[in-house]
Amino acid sequence: IYVNRIPFENPLNYENYLRMADHFSKIANDILPGEKIDSIAFGCTSGTVAIGEKRIINEIHKAKNGAYVSTPITAALRAFSALKISKVAVLAPYPKEVNESVFNYLTDNNVEITNFHSFNLDNDYDIANVDPNYLIEIINEVDQKDAQAIFISCTALRVVEVIDRLEQSASKFVISSNQALIWDTMRSVNINNPINGYGKLFLN
Repeated sequence: IYVNRIPFENPLNYENYLRMADHFSKIANDILPGEKIDSIAFGCTSGTVAIGEKRIINEIHKAKNGAYVSTPITAALRAFSALKISKVAVLAPYPKEVNESVFNYLTDNNVEITNFHSFNLDNDYDIANVDPNYLIEIINEVDQKDAQAIFISCTALRVVEVIDRLEQSASKFVISSNQALIWDTMRSVNINNPINGYGKLFLN
């Protein structure tokens, strides 16, 4: 596994997300320059919504042609499909305009949103500092009565370490951005064995 980082400037908004796209090709090329990579995971949920999956793939393929490209939001859609989930409650950290874009993306892809709960944060440092135990405290504040699952959006939120406890508390599937991204990327390279401790998604 090789990792590289993409420059991003706060606050979270459409213009700053688009600026990230200018770096994709160089960042991808700097990962094992000149070598083939089987699968690349881009770790920004709302950035994918703003930039668009097609542009992300095109920019990455300029440097790593043929690589499978996964993003958190498209991976979440694949997870919903695999689990036969069509109705979700969403927990997100974003400001209003970003929340609206994520809501619209999901509904445009045939996901029925039963409730959307947000922390309304516009700085990814603040999002990363949300205590995972706080997620456990508030998970049942999300109205999930008609939902088959809860989707926790944003790769900056530390969800995976408490996802089993969240599912126990909510009594249903909890899908997070990072969890779905890892699951989808692993399957792209034929790693399909069940893994305990990271949510029911990894057991299916």
